[in-house]
Amino acid sequence: MHNEFTAIVEKDGDWYIAYCAEIPGANGQGKTKDECLKNLSDAVKLILEDRRQDTLRSVPKEAEAELVLVE
Repeated sequence: MHNEFTAIVEKDGDWYIAYCAEIPGANGQGKTKDECLKNLSDAVKLILEDRRQDTLRSVPKEAEAELVLVE
């Protein structure tokens, strides 16, 4: 899956902190900006996968699941 999201990055003392504007709860931190962005990316992936699994558990058996590409 390839998606683009907005990362808001701030420096707080010796740390970089970031959050994703489109996905509430997705946060990252790190000693370097790259580490911070990697951690944010991992958080986004985990949240989206958890939301997908949670939703699919309640889908009726007769429903169809399809993937859509958002460009």
